[in-house]
Amino acid sequence: MDGPMKRILLATLALVLPSLAWAETTSPDTLKYRVGLTDKEATTYSLRQPERYLSAKAIERRRRQGVSIDSTDLPVCEKYVDAIRQEGARVLVRGKWDNFVTVSCNDTAVIRRIGQLPFVRSTERVWKGHEKRAGKRDSLSTASPKRLTAFYGAAARQIALSEGERLHQAGFRGQGMTIAVVDAGFHNVDSIAAMHGIRILGTHDFVDPRSDIFAENNHGTAVLSCMGMNLPHVMVGTAPEASYWLLRSEDENSENLVEQDYWAAAIEFADSVGADLVNSSLSYYAFDDPTKDYRLRDLDGRHALISRQAAKAADKGMVVVCSAGNTGARSWKKISPPGDADNVLTVGAVDGQGVLAPFSSVGNTADGRIKPDVMAMGIDTAVMGSDGNIRQANGTSFSSPIVCGLVACLWQVFPKLTAKEIIRIVRQSGDRADFPDNIYGYGILKIVMSD
Repeated sequence: MDGPMKRILLATLALVLPSLAWAETTSPDTLKYRVGLTDKEATTYSLRQPERYLSAKAIERRRRQGVSIDSTDLPVCEKYVDAIRQEGARVLVRGKWDNFVTVSCNDTAVIRRIGQLPFVRSTERVWKGHEKRAGKRDSLSTASPKRLTAFYGAAARQIALSEGERLHQAGFRGQGMTIAVVDAGFHNVDSIAAMHGIRILGTHDFVDPRSDIFAENNHGTAVLSCMGMNLPHVMVGTAPEASYWLLRSEDENSENLVEQDYWAAAIEFADSVGADLVNSSLSYYAFDDPTKDYRLRDLDGRHALISRQAAKAADKGMVVVCSAGNTGARSWKKISPPGDADNVLTVGAVDGQGVLAPFSSVGNTADGRIKPDVMAMGIDTAVMGSDGNIRQANGTSFSSPIVCGLVACLWQVFPKLTAKEIIRIVRQSGDRADFPDNIYGYGILKIVMSD
């Protein structure tokens, strides 16, 4: 990227810096804590000057939807951050909506002192050690792709199941819409020739801001391809003309609460740069520290930080689309945060004939709300591998972006609707909308354009 586009991107990054989660150094520490703050009284920012911390696109999105700019939009108070830093902790990330900072520190005495600061409401350990995990929960097959078909190529079946071609044929292909993809990495997206047609606005790694996001996990590569691929007769995604931000929040080497802090910072970044939608094919219920594991009664949309943040996004005018999870055949069975959040679209998986994928997680939420919301193809889904070859993949991780891309195109049809109104329309577009349940939710998404 160079020339005017690079200058615009750098200016945008500079604008949203106050609200970001930036790691100051690569920490050798083995303990990380989330520090909740009481207020923003010492802020140097003003609600009357939102252009200091929100992009013009983010401000316009709020104006268009009648969303007020409020105190949750203000960055975390730098005075408080400095005081925490002076106690001896390294600040890793900041979350303005939930008003917290995440720090790295091995000295529990330092954390106790931080907990006694007058502006600190809570401290919680969210990471410990360097435990290794067994990789991603979704599977990518190395089998050869099936014969390419028609205009959509390998993606023809997953498009047809939700009748997405109707939107595209009517001229709605994601133009002007911005989608943030929050994932584990986007291995080789920058070097795969078939993906060069995807309009990428920028990237950021919230796990390690100094790393190369294109050298990390390939999960995000596959997820992005479901929406952004734009190579006719080979593979065309559900929003081939949308623009994308690629954001990394998942640390594949461990499973700790801190990844939700990274995710919180990523979605706030997405808001600040003006994203319209967020796809998150990540979910959490079990951790390396089993004392942090969620219980079924915790699936109320408020217990997990990631769920509170996801719900808040709709209040800011964004639509969050997330995977339901792949525990339907396991003892947990249920959706996992952020899939329990209110005002998000939680997507389960079916096969190409509309039959439930046995792994697709089920609802309802602990407080009785219908989940998942809708279903899309998540068995033998066509995705792009990091080697530049199209593969078939299984998982709600891939049904989610299929829906996200279609929702972006749908929003083009109804540009004056709010995020929450779009979410309601999507639910009503499920083929079981009249009789929703805790397995299929409102059913397979069927977006049909009137002839």
